[in-house]
Amino acid sequence: MSISEKKQALIFWGGWEGHTPERSGNIVREMLERNGFDVRMVQGTAVLSEPGLENYNLIVPMITMATIEKEEVAALCDAVRCGVGLGGFHGLMCDAFRNETEYQFMTGGQWVSHPGNMIDYRVNITKLDDPITHGIDDFNYTSEQYYMHYDPAVEILATTTFDGTHCEFIKGVVMPVIWKKRYGKARVFYSALGHTADEFAVTQMKTIVERGLLWAAR
Repeated sequence: MSISEKKQALIFWGGWEGHTPERSGNIVREMLERNGFDVRMVQGTAVLSEPGLENYNLIVPMITMATIEKEEVAALCDAVRCGVGLGGFHGLMCDAFRNETEYQFMTGGQWVSHPGNMIDYRVNITKLDDPITHGIDDFNYTSEQYYMHYDPAVEILATTTFDGTHCEFIKGVVMPVIWKKRYGKARVFYSALGHTADEFAVTQMKTIVERGLLWAAR
């Protein structure tokens, strides 16, 4: 494959260090490079104001609990709406910019709580025939069990059920864990798994993220 034939990906990272944005970004960068991408990895959001954002095949936010300039989020949403793929996971995508509702509309959800913090829970695959989850059975997971506000238009690929141990009034609530959606002409992928880079050691989590990002890339 020549350089000109390679897909182009942008990873922008930053925010709270507890979500290991740089380490996670480097894992994703290596993952995409193995799949034939040229990857640009940049700290901060200023890169979103540069010309040519619409020329990327994939953008991966790796930024958490941060702020963003209005023109930057507008440029990002415009590029994705026009067809640039978007994909990411956990708070590095769906707790990036808490004040930016159009960004949340684009991603399909926003974190609001994780009762009990780091706990053991079950991930239930709901779309066994989807290319992102194909061949993956239900599995146990240890991390933050994300409670989210989410778009009812997303296509849910996996869920988790809150058992009430850490918050009795949400016992029995079924919450999406993995989804995909459309935003304008683009494909958007999200997984709530992946609190830190260490969770890439879980085969199911790593496989789902890799497949999801490749699916999202135009």
